Amino acid sequence: MTVAAAVGSVLLTGCSSTVVGAASRGPSVPVDVTADEFPITGAADTETDRLARNALADLDAFWSQAYPEYFGEPYQPISGGYFSVDSTDIDESAYPSTGIGCARAPEPPDGVANNAHYDPNCDVVAYDRALLEQLSAENGPYLGPAVMAHEIGHAMQGRFGFADSTIVVETQADCLAGAFTRWVVDGNAEHIALRVSELDQVVLGFIGLRDPVGLAPDDDRAHGSGFDRLSGFYAGFEGGVGTCRDDFTEQRLFTATEFTTQDDFDNEGNAPYEDISGLTAQSLPLFYDQVFPGLGADFTEPTIEVFDGTAPDCGDMGAEDRDLGYCEADGTVYVDETDLLGPAYEGIGDFAVATAVSLAYAQAARAQLGLSIDDATAVSSAVCLTGWYAGRFWTGDFADVGSLSPGDVDEAAVFLLTYGQEEGVFPNTELSGFEMVDAFRDGFLDGGAGCQIGL
Repeated sequence: MTVAAAVGSVLLTGCSSTVVGAASRGPSVPVDVTADEFPITGAADTETDRLARNALADLDAFWSQAYPEYFGEPYQPISGGYFSVDSTDIDESAYPSTGIGCARAPEPPDGVANNAHYDPNCDVVAYDRALLEQLSAENGPYLGPAVMAHEIGHAMQGRFGFADSTIVVETQADCLAGAFTRWVVDGNAEHIALRVSELDQVVLGFIGLRDPVGLAPDDDRAHGSGFDRLSGFYAGFEGGVGTCRDDFTEQRLFTATEFTTQDDFDNEGNAPYEDISGLTAQSLPLFYDQVFPGLGADFTEPTIEVFDGTAPDCGDMGAEDRDLGYCEADGTVYVDETDLLGPAYEGIGDFAVATAVSLAYAQAARAQLGLSIDDATAVSSAVCLTGWYAGRFWTGDFADVGSLSPGDVDEAAVFLLTYGQEEGVFPNTELSGFEMVDAFRDGFLDGGAGCQIGL
């Protein structure tokens, strides 16, 4: 965040977009595809190659159905083959003379080191299994299938046409990976499985593999911010291949942006911690002063009070040992500085702090409207309102107070995935982090219509 004068955040290079998740075996155990049934040049007897092969077989089944349906032409499978490389121990003898390319465009096996890519010159997919093994250890075994889904998405773009800008190409491939993932979650895949409860890791993977914060969206390396990438994935997961086909144009909203000042670049877009309270205390009333007239109501600004570790004895705050919340008895938004705001600032960034305060502030707004503040609807609504608030911040509505910096919107999503299900934040909620980020995305992109406050 950048404070206005008035007021005293591993990217795979090249084509390497990935979704990270944690696969699990469903009620009927998926059947492995053998190496003879689905050959991958250079593959070894590893878990990474096994999952990649299974995913590729399921992707072939998925696209054999989806491509004719959505593009009106016969499905064309990959013609140049698939390649697995261990960049830490390359065995040149495992590959043909053209390496992981073709006669038209030869490429040595180390050309995919620390990467995964689709090469349209040869119609091949190649990946570095050493990298995937490392990321899988950190994020769960759905990583490999998701990488394959993104890269096969590029192969489909090679058939129906690539967009002009790199960021549209990459986020559309994320969308296609999301459509495939929904197909898997719905139980249609024969060889891989993924539960809805494991999707939090998928979203965290998108954010973790964003562009370097501050990279311009028109850079020819651009894949998008974390929010851009997860937003693409959600579009496919919810809307399917048709949404990916129709909604990814040069006019699509992207939050990736460059730093505008040297100070912002030097501090990675993070305002000093002591300035954030002023930013939120001024911008949140401005936001709700704009919202409430549309509901035929006047907004009364609540007090914001931080505490150090021990929740105040007001309403349910003390009894539930809350880290944030709104107490109707005294009209105060309470937030724990020691156990929540401080760690969120250090571990995520400045807009994570603003997000925390905004969630409790949204509860105050709902209370003033006579709405619930402690059930699943209230949680989803508060998150959606926080997304709407972030969207208004992004478009410059609070320019006299401050502005968002590159990476700030990503920080909000990371906060929800990291802290959203903690008892001290939203006690007894059944919403997953994936669902919370979806609500935030709805508010950010579409405003208050889906925030369940009567608009």
